[in-house]
Amino acid sequence: MFASVECWCFAMSEQSIQKPEEYHVQTGKKPRSREEKIGRLKYNQYLLKRVLTMIKEVRDMQRVILNGLKGAGYFHFDVPMLQKFACEDAVDLDILQRVYEVGREGIFPKDVAEGLSEYKLAYWHVSRRIVRMNKRLEHETGERLFEKRGHKWALTRFAFDVFGASESEVKEDKTAPEEEISSE
Repeated sequence: MFASVECWCFAMSEQSIQKPEEYHVQTGKKPRSREEKIGRLKYNQYLLKRVLTMIKEVRDMQRVILNGLKGAGYFHFDVPMLQKFACEDAVDLDILQRVYEVGREGIFPKDVAEGLSEYKLAYWHVSRRIVRMNKRLEHETGERLFEKRGHKWALTRFAFDVFGASESEVKEDKTAPEEEISSE
């Protein structure tokens, strides 16, 4: 009986006296990346949305700074910047040019459409484009490019300040001094 207890105690002591052997600890699995969890396409879409949101925030801040500088008198718009903000394509540029040439009295959308016959526009297309240009410019600068005068469209005071005098007014101003000189 004693012998069996000794055996058992010897076996217990043997287990507790084991020498630590050098062995490698098994590491856990490497966690999956977010891309692997939701899929590469969805992850790329998620990143794109984040970047586009950041760009929108930067553009909003730029707009606030630009309007602040404009209000303080440190910044003045020029024609290319105005065209970049308001016009999307060549048709918009041509509509803007036609309305600018007429001057302060304005022009009917039907007359603009007839003048731009190569684009095959109807008068309502011209009006819609003008409204969209106004909306884009108002979003960027807080100013409008066109205004209604009766049924005609004309440039606003802001636009004339940016463009300077209209071509018809410039022609009138050039002919007026010549007449004064000839009458003397």
